[in-house]
Amino acid sequence: MWRSALSTTSSSMSDQRYQSRRRTIKRRGGRGRHSARRRFWRSVKSGRFVVSFFAFAAVFLFTLSGIIAVKAILSRSVADDDELVPLATANANGAYDEEPVTETTEVPLAEEIVEKPLDPEVASFAPGYTFERTDATRKLPKFKEDGSGSSVVSQYVVLVDVDNGEIVSERKGGAVINPASMTKILTLLVAVEQLEEQDIGLDETYKITDEITHYTYQHDCSVVGFSPKERVTVEDLLYGTILPSGADAVLGLCDLIAGGQDEFVALMNEKVEQLGLEDTAHFTNATGLYDEQHHCTPTDMAAILKAALLHEECRKVLDARTYTTSSTKQHPDGILISNWFLRRIEDKELPGDVSGAKTGFVKESGNCAASYLVTDDGRHYICVTGWSTSAWRCIYDHVDIYNAYVEHGMDAEPDAQEGQDM
Repeated sequence: MWRSALSTTSSSMSDQRYQSRRRTIKRRGGRGRHSARRRFWRSVKSGRFVVSFFAFAAVFLFTLSGIIAVKAILSRSVADDDELVPLATANANGAYDEEPVTETTEVPLAEEIVEKPLDPEVASFAPGYTFERTDATRKLPKFKEDGSGSSVVSQYVVLVDVDNGEIVSERKGGAVINPASMTKILTLLVAVEQLEEQDIGLDETYKITDEITHYTYQHDCSVVGFSPKERVTVEDLLYGTILPSGADAVLGLCDLIAGGQDEFVALMNEKVEQLGLEDTAHFTNATGLYDEQHHCTPTDMAAILKAALLHEECRKVLDARTYTTSSTKQHPDGILISNWFLRRIEDKELPGDVSGAKTGFVKESGNCAASYLVTDDGRHYICVTGWSTSAWRCIYDHVDIYNAYVEHGMDAEPDAQEGQDM
């Protein structure tokens, strides 16, 4: 009986162990081929497989890159050793002689590259952008209404000989003034250089924005007359900057080239530093609006004009009497614009031809102008004036200065009352 009970108990315990094991196997996903597959897909779904895969791949790639790096280092050191060991050949006595080292050709430095020669028209210009006062420099006598003094009304004057880099005559030529729209000479210079550097063609187009027309109206600027959303050419913007002194053209160039006026002005001041004028010249806008921090001297402006004249495109724009903008939907016949300074001075008696000019006006500087004269015998002069009483008077000031100091050489006598005030 006790054996029967023991057998029953043993059988019951075996059944319990069997059932417990089955529950464990079932909980773990079963056994055999099908259970392994189920465990695999469960690991994929849970993300453990993906993590393991990428961990293995990372270790493999790291190991591979290490092997490649070691090989590269070894090959480089072998190459270096080969360079250090001289090649040797056996001579007739069986000894080895080092082969002569072949000399390499030196590559010229960038500074040694010869610059592109200047155009014949400006090849005679003296190098640099400074103008020297010499013993021959004459002070322009003061203006007197009774005719006993100079006929030149402008309070600030400088006349320079571009070919020898000397100041011919001046009246407060080193005084700091607001250059008004003469500023646009620098705007033109920077624009032409940047267009070339950025490979922007003159026939490419730009769409005038509402912000541009709003700015010109708000600040009462002179304009070409472009309409909002009018698509004009880059060439239109260049001529529009100088001939009618158009702020809409200026702002279009600023946006196209630099993304805005502030960014373009930064390029202008960089150019000022390149010319060596930063001590007295600084610009805060590209249009010439008055600002206390927007200034230069008449001599600085002469240097800026000289720099512009070295570029053929700048010379063409500054020398244009008239220009008609390209045909657009808003202006099918284009817009006829003029450089009135050139048109009004061309019939005056002069010792040559005025081949470039830009005027300006703000109430703080009066009427001002910068012009470029090529004499009949091929000499080159730049005249800059500031604070004249009218646009016409400004023109006659340039006529009188050229006739007094170019045609007649250095015949004018200095005015003792001027003292050292230059």
